[in-house]
Amino acid sequence: MSRNIRLSRRSTFAVALTAVAATVLTACSGGASDSKDSGPASGGGGNINLYAYSVAKAAYDKVIPVFNKTDAGKGTQFQASYGPSGDQSRKVKDGAEADVVSFSVEPDITRLVDSGQIDAGWNSDANKGVPFGSVVAIAVRKGNPKGIKNWDDLLAPGIEVVTPNPFSSGSAKWNLLAPYAAKSEGGKNPQAGLDYLSRLLTHVRVQPKSGREATDAFLQGTGDVLISYENEAIFSETKGDPIEHIVPDTTFRIDNPVAVLKNAKNLKQAIAFRDFLYTKDAQQAFAEAGFRPVDPQVRSDHAKDFPTPQKLYTIDDLGGWKTVDKELFTPNTGTVAQIYDKATK
Repeated sequence: MSRNIRLSRRSTFAVALTAVAATVLTACSGGASDSKDSGPASGGGGNINLYAYSVAKAAYDKVIPVFNKTDAGKGTQFQASYGPSGDQSRKVKDGAEADVVSFSVEPDITRLVDSGQIDAGWNSDANKGVPFGSVVAIAVRKGNPKGIKNWDDLLAPGIEVVTPNPFSSGSAKWNLLAPYAAKSEGGKNPQAGLDYLSRLLTHVRVQPKSGREATDAFLQGTGDVLISYENEAIFSETKGDPIEHIVPDTTFRIDNPVAVLKNAKNLKQAIAFRDFLYTKDAQQAFAEAGFRPVDPQVRSDHAKDFPTPQKLYTIDDLGGWKTVDKELFTPNTGTVAQIYDKATK
């Protein structure tokens, strides 16, 4: 593996086929809905500005048309912006006009709670503000020529790994937390997890800004292994891309949160859309897009599509996002941030 490539969390690496920050407009007509937050949604549709992390586009491309067919969604137009989760969150904080946000990790929502743009109770529902998710998977070339099966195989001599930049991409945080949790036994032995990450980062050739850019880089020939969302790998396989994926025996559950902005111009309709994401029709659409649904019945119906790992750690096993972000990912002081800085010099 070449060691001449320099990494930086300020890197602006981009690939030719990237689709981040794409804007998609979907239009249909009229509707009404009920909401505990602010009463019935008015008919006549309206506009919803959706800011989401890049990989979620595959989900919303299926979910939005289903919503538009409901009484609540008729006539609702969506303008959707997709990009790296952290970057999207910072754009909204700095004034980008959003009604609904759908991010990769909770801290990107918390940033907007702290700025007063999202209500502090955004995740007080039964699903904690998470309508869909995934697990961390390993994607390889078709036929798995390197014989990759588990996290240890990523450290084999000559193996080059692709994973996004953890300071712009929520996907990258999940990707690093999976082997960290596996090797630290859910945080019981933090040093073992950090030791693994120190070795892993010497195998990382490039770190694109988002999960989608990382996939594009891998498809263009970069690296031997891509650490990714399971759903992103499924999306590529469905398109016929020459890759396949492995769900390690021990991996990490990905929870992708959604919230409504307090100053949403079409607040009632934004709330109606958020609430729709938990319905069986929307959950079915998420599953068809390769995302793991949170509805127990829909999840059961798709059990064969989503294998159950022997051990699936969660963010709560590591103390929650507040603890994880502070102790692991805070620039300059977090333990993972320090390892990253050392590896990129």
